[in-house]
This record gives sequence, C-alpha cells and structure tokens, in this order.
Amino acid sequence: MSSILIYGYGNPGRQDDGLGPALVDALETWLAAAPRPGLDLDANYQLNAEDALAVANHDTVIFVDATAGTDKAPFSFRPLAPAATVAFSTHALAPETVLALCRELYGKAPAAHLLAIRGQTWEPNTPMTPAATANLANALAFIKSFLGTPF
Repeated sequence: MSSILIYGYGNPGRQDDGLGPALVDALETWLAAAPRPGLDLDANYQLNAEDALAVANHDTVIFVDATAGTDKAPFSFRPLAPAATVAFSTHALAPETVLALCRELYGKAPAAHLLAIRGQTWEPNTPMTPAATANLANALAFIKSFLGTPF
C-alpha cells in the first residue's frame, strides 16, 4: 500500500491565502466518515526545511496552495520535480525546494504534485471570497476523485 501526504499551506488570516489549509480541513471531515489508511494530512502557514522529513516518509505528496493564476480555471494540478532554489529566507520554501532537500538529506524522491487553487483577494482579517470558496469545492471534488484512482 502506498502512502500519500496532502500538505496544505497558506495563511487563513489573509482571505483566500488560506485555501490550502481549508482543503486539508475539508479532507479531515471527509476522512472522519471514511478513513483511508496510508493517507496523511498536514497544514501550515508555509513550507519549511523540516517538512522534507515528512515528505521523505511518503510515496506521494500533494502540496496544496492558493494562487492568483490558473488562467481563470478553479484550480490547476501539475507534477513537481526537486529543484533547489535560492530565496531571501529559509523560513518559507517552494515545494520543489522541499523535494530537493528530501532527496539530498534522506535519499528519497516521492512522486509530487501541486494543487494550486485560484484565489481572488489576499486582505488580512477578511473571510474567504465566495469565488475562492467555489474554487475550493471544485478542487475538493477533484482530489477526492484523484485519490480514488491508483497512482
């Protein structure tokens, strides 16, 4: 049996930026009624170097984040490859960098994808927009279907 990690990241206190953690919350509710062995969920404000260990312990990882892009589609889903990137701070990393750290530190290279859910606005202390909520529902339906298929 393969193990899958779904890792949502973003700031729920910044309107649509919280789409990643919101998807993880919705999946937790879904799994409470229908548990799936081998499926782990995690969420945080941002990705960190320490996340490489969690990634190394799984066969597949799906990172989930909000995006301003996706060409008007509710979400996009694409494969990821390890890639070391240079950033101003090591406190917030790209998923590709976490994958590169996973390979470098633990010798593991799990299959990886990015589920980017389209957001509208990023204002602090404001609820998620109705458009982002609809996009979240579409992404949730997709990921449930995706999890029903073999990897």
